[in-house]
Amino acid sequence: MRKYTAGCRPAFHDRDILVTACGRICMHRKKINVSTVLAGQRLGIKEVDDGIWLLSFMHYDLGYIDLEQRTLQTIDNPFGTRLSPMS
Repeated sequence: MRKYTAGCRPAFHDRDILVTACGRICMHRKKINVSTVLAGQRLGIKEVDDGIWLLSFMHYDLGYIDLEQRTLQTIDNPFGTRLSPMS
C-alpha cells in the first residue's frame, strides 16, 4: 500500500498528522481513535472552529474532530458512489 506523504497534502490543510499503529491520532495531548486501516498514514487537519478540526485523507474529507469530547464525527461516505460505464 502506498503511504500518503506530506507532499500529497492539499494546500488547504493547516498541517498533517500521523495515525499511530493502533489507529489513533494525538492532538494537544489528547488521543482520538480514527481507524487501524489508516495506521502509518498521514492525514490532513484544518481547524474549522474553536476546538473543531476537519480530518482528511488525500482530498477526501473523513470527518470532524471535537477535541473537548475527544471524538471523531464521520461524514457519510466520503468516497461517494462510483458508477462504472457499461461496455
